[in-house]
Amino acid sequence: MVNKFLVGILLSFVFCVHIHGQEIKTLSNDGAWCWFSDPRAIFAGDNGDVFTGWVSSKGDIEVASLNVNTGEVKTKNIYPKMEVDDHDNPAFVELGDQRILTMYAWHSSTKGVIQNTTENPLDINSFGDNVVFKPRSQELVDKYVKETYTYANPFVLSKEKNKVFSFGRWIGYKPNMIQSEDNGETWAEPILVVTSKKLETNKRPYVKYYSDGVSKIHMIFTDGHPAVEPLNSVYYCYYESGAFWRADHSKICDVADAPFYFEDASVVYRATEKTGRAWVFDVAIDKKGRPVVAYSRYPRVKTHNYHYAVYDDGQWIDNKIIYSGAWFPEDVHGQRQKELNYSAGLTLDPSDPSIIYFSHDVNGIYEISKGKTKNLGRKWKLKPITSNSKYDNVRPFVPRYRKKGQQNVLLWMENSHYIHYTDYLSRIKYTTIR
Repeated sequence: MVNKFLVGILLSFVFCVHIHGQEIKTLSNDGAWCWFSDPRAIFAGDNGDVFTGWVSSKGDIEVASLNVNTGEVKTKNIYPKMEVDDHDNPAFVELGDQRILTMYAWHSSTKGVIQNTTENPLDINSFGDNVVFKPRSQELVDKYVKETYTYANPFVLSKEKNKVFSFGRWIGYKPNMIQSEDNGETWAEPILVVTSKKLETNKRPYVKYYSDGVSKIHMIFTDGHPAVEPLNSVYYCYYESGAFWRADHSKICDVADAPFYFEDASVVYRATEKTGRAWVFDVAIDKKGRPVVAYSRYPRVKTHNYHYAVYDDGQWIDNKIIYSGAWFPEDVHGQRQKELNYSAGLTLDPSDPSIIYFSHDVNGIYEISKGKTKNLGRKWKLKPITSNSKYDNVRPFVPRYRKKGQQNVLLWMENSHYIHYTDYLSRIKYTTIR
C-alpha cells in the first residue's frame, strides 16, 4: 500500500491537473481481450474505419466496425457461446481485395484454429460461416510432440503478392507460421519458428508481432511464461523475403531451415535474478526504421516495471518508463492470486512509437496515461487519458495500419470485475487521440 500511495502522489504532481475535453465512449458493454492475439483492432479502407472484436462474459465472439468520423458502430456475433476465455479474442487483417479476415482459437485446445472472412469489402455483416482447421503436419507433430492450438495473428504482405501469414502457439507448444496465396482459402503446412535447443514441450514462448503490411513481420518473444521460467528474457527478430533476420539485419535462417533457437535472435533483455523476469507487450518500427520494444519486468512479485527499448547504432537502449503497480486481476479472499504477472498493459502508437499508452496504478485504480519521449525513453512527458475512475482501465491498444490523415483511436478494457481470464465483466472503451 505504501508503494501505491507514493505513486499516486508522484503522478498527481507530474500531471498537475486532469485532462479536459477527452471524450470517452463505449464500444461494447460486454467484452474482453487478451494481448497475444493481434492485431485485435485495425484501420481498414480509405475512410479509416476501425475493425475490432472481443469475447463477451458469456463466451460469445463478437466483431465490430467503428466509423471514427460519425461514431456509428456495427456489431455481429460470429460465434455464440464459444468459450468464456479472453484468450479467444479475434484478430484482423484487411485482404488485398478489402475483405476482412478474422482469426481466433480456443485456449490450449486440440480443436484447431478458426477463420472467418467477409463476403463483401469492409462489411462485418457479411461475415459468413466459421471455418475450423488444424495447421499441422504429422511430421511436425511426431518431431515436436505436443499438439494444442492457442492464438492467431494474421498479416498480409503486399510485396509478396498479398500473401497471407498467420502465427500462433500450435505444434510443440511453440510459435508456428502458416502461409496462404489465396486469401486463406488454403494454407501451406505449418513451420515451427523458434524453439529451445533441448525439446521441452512445456516451455511456451510468448510472442508479439507487428507488420508494416508491405514486406516485414517483426517479432518479440520470451523463453516462456514468467510464472514458470526462473529467468525469462526478451528476444527480437523479423521475417522478410522467406527468411528470419536479427536487428542488425544479419540472417538467422531461411524459413525452410526453421526452427531457430532463442539465442539465435537478437537479445533485447537478458534476465537476471536481480533485474527480474520479463513479459512482452508491443513492438513497432520508428520513423528511422529502428525496432522499438515495450515490455514489463518483475524484479519482485508485486513490482511490475514497464520498459522501453530501441535498437540504435548496434545496441539496445533500454530505459524504465514507470512502476505500474502489481497485478491487475482482483484478489479473492483466501485464494492465491493465479496471475501474478498480469500487468495492466502498455502499447505503442505504431505510426509514431515515441508515443506510448499504458495502464498503471493511480491511488488504487488502474488508469490509462499517454507518454511521449524525444530521447529514446530516457525522459517522458506524461498526461492522463482516464482519471478518477471507478473501475480499472487495462490493456490499451492503438489499431494498426492507420493511413496518413485518418483520425487515430485508442481502445482499452474497463473492468467491472476481472478475477481471471475465465471470470470477468468488462467493457471496451475508446477515445479519439491527437
